[in-house]
Amino acid sequence: MSKKLKFEQIKRFECDLKTCIECGNCTFWCPIYHELPMESYVARGKNKMIRELLQGETNFSKEFAERLGKCTLCMTCTEHCPVHCQVQSTIIAARADMVKANGIGLLPGLIYRRLLLHRSLFGNVVKIASWLQVLLPKTEGRLRHLPLFLSALGKGRQIPSIASEFLRSQVPVFNKPSEGVKTKMRVGYFIGCATDFIFPEIGLKTINLLMRHGVEVIVPREQGCCGTPIWLGVGDFEIGRRLADANVKPFGEVDYIVVDCATCSSALKEYPKYLADTPERLENYKKFSEKIRYVSNFLVDELKLDLTGYQPSPEAKGKRITWHDPCHANRYQGIKDQPRQIIKSISGIEYIEMVRADRCCGMAGAFSIHHYELSKKIANRKAETIKSTGADIVATACPGCIIQLIDTLKRHKMPQKVMHIMELLQ
Repeated sequence: MSKKLKFEQIKRFECDLKTCIECGNCTFWCPIYHELPMESYVARGKNKMIRELLQGETNFSKEFAERLGKCTLCMTCTEHCPVHCQVQSTIIAARADMVKANGIGLLPGLIYRRLLLHRSLFGNVVKIASWLQVLLPKTEGRLRHLPLFLSALGKGRQIPSIASEFLRSQVPVFNKPSEGVKTKMRVGYFIGCATDFIFPEIGLKTINLLMRHGVEVIVPREQGCCGTPIWLGVGDFEIGRRLADANVKPFGEVDYIVVDCATCSSALKEYPKYLADTPERLENYKKFSEKIRYVSNFLVDELKLDLTGYQPSPEAKGKRITWHDPCHANRYQGIKDQPRQIIKSISGIEYIEMVRADRCCGMAGAFSIHHYELSKKIANRKAETIKSTGADIVATACPGCIIQLIDTLKRHKMPQKVMHIMELLQ
């Protein structure tokens, strides 16, 4: 294999490597570096490591993979970088070249290259897991406790139960506005894996709210995983493209594609940047990504709902609510004001701004499985800021963040309830 082929993706983003001025400002902000203060774990160190790779001074070793994997891709370093170095792009590219060179292993290959590509098979496996989850101890409500011997999944972690009925089996393909309500637009709804299998009530809330306000909602059955775990997390761009192709195709004649998961909406928007390897794919991915709208900015910026009309759900009525910014909403998509506008407009609630509401919670998908102890340390800092608000509810709009925050608050025996922003609305 030639050097050019080996570093195909890194070379696409080589300009980002050269942007770094090695000032070290990233050391003040990186959540990993705060817990593991080693140069190789901060953006500056990773940039240097990848440059050394290009210069032939290192290779795709186990040590290289370990250092590269210790990153939540939260983009906090980029946000505070004086030259806005896009470190996340070079890390994602390096992961892709590493997979091309070394593969991803037997078990990850089975999960990502077999299950995620076939949604019906994936759903059947998750359904079987839902039957087996009765073996896990239940703590309260829908929460279950992963025993210590399941260390690969996070020792002692609190996880929500898998839903008894998945979202796609609860909603039809075509969902027209309520009777007597004029149709304003037609949108597609993208079902994220967590919403489909764990939090179907979030999807139902979103779809029903849109229908009440004159939006026809199409829920294509052909859609699958957004691909974040496989192409962004692991670095398998080949399978990422197959997932992207499958997702782009069914969303044809719609005005927008509404997504209520921050990670999914961010990933879908980035198909052109990372996965487009032909002119045809680039064109298709661009057309698709331009229609993607995160649910809060769709409600505020596109549907332009009257912000005085939001009514609280029974669970939110009269409560003090604070907001956690998902990294993939705030830093990746620049969506910060819209969710706050929505929450502040809900009648009968008190909004409390959290100190550093945009601090990474440490979830970062598979990162929290592979590095659960480190993930917990990052989350502990988030718990401190949540506690200081005195809020009753922590709202966010990323199922991954919800899972992480639930686990964190339970570990700290804190009373706050974690809710998706759509669950706050009547």
